[in-house]
Amino acid sequence: MGYDVHITRKQHWADETGPRIELDEWLRYVEGDAEMRLDGAAEAGLADGGTLRVEGPGIAVWVAYSGHGRDGNMAWFDHFEDRVTVKNPDREILRKMFAIAQALDARVQGDEGEGYDADGEAVWDEPIQDVDLDAADAQRPWWRFWD
Repeated sequence: MGYDVHITRKQHWADETGPRIELDEWLRYVEGDAEMRLDGAAEAGLADGGTLRVEGPGIAVWVAYSGHGRDGNMAWFDHFEDRVTVKNPDREILRKMFAIAQALDARVQGDEGEGYDADGEAVWDEPIQDVDLDAADAQRPWWRFWD
């Protein structure tokens, strides 16, 4: 599975409506960033010796990433629907995501709704408070019901 972090223009990345990052806009960004390369596919080795391959017109790789190519490691950025998503980014990748978000007039947001700043640090719009979970269940997005 993993944890996804998104470059989005929406208040919350999972909102059904809101401003979008369109594929053609993402492709123009990648073309103009010498550190990025459009691949259209991502591959990863599996424990059983097989290979997982994902294809998509907005899949790009950050070639300037310090871990690029080490043990098959790549910093894949995937444009999906209305946002750009990275799976399990480290702090270095989060900093790159923040720079890209600034260029796209967007923000960096994790699956749980936390934002990320220029240093790759998680920040919350509001302080976390004690919540009545039974009352909160009715307000949770669909992807949080199993918590």
